[in-house]
Amino acid sequence: MRILISFLAMLLLAVPPASAQTADVSALQGPSRLDKLFEDLKRERNEAAAKRIANFIREEWGRSGSATVDLMMQWSQKAMSEERYDVALDFLDQITVLAPQFAEGWNRRATLHYAMGSYSKSMTDIEHVLRLEPRHFGALSGMAAIFKTYDMKEPAMQAFQRVLDVYPMLRSAQEEVADLAEELAGEGI
Repeated sequence: MRILISFLAMLLLAVPPASAQTADVSALQGPSRLDKLFEDLKRERNEAAAKRIANFIREEWGRSGSATVDLMMQWSQKAMSEERYDVALDFLDQITVLAPQFAEGWNRRATLHYAMGSYSKSMTDIEHVLRLEPRHFGALSGMAAIFKTYDMKEPAMQAFQRVLDVYPMLRSAQEEVADLAEELAGEGI
């Protein structure tokens, strides 16, 4: 499994972040709105304002365009919060079949696999999320957490740095990069 994780690390970390476009957020819908939000997130230097922008991005990611998929996402979230992982997994499996281009369905399933300790399955779903949305800071953070679980400090730091390329004011990622850089520097002595 460590070989699979290492391979995915090389593959996923080689994907460059997507570029953003400029526009007025209030007048935009869909991908253009998302691009503008990511541009704003990258430029924002106030942590609270950046958090609000990140929440708008999460709201955009949560819009599947299908009432059925949205309802199943709600049901999966409820099942996850009740720790009925098998039920949540059934819903999320159906979502990825019904809406394979809906990155948040894959991300939610990756999160569930992580919670269940199925790190290779989580990493496979993260790979899918990042193919659909390379700027998905949640998926990138999950990938970094998995690398840390396997004590793969360099790939973890690279993944957290990719998070910061997209969301520079994310305090947890800033702290992780600093801690990992210190650990890696100590190992070189």
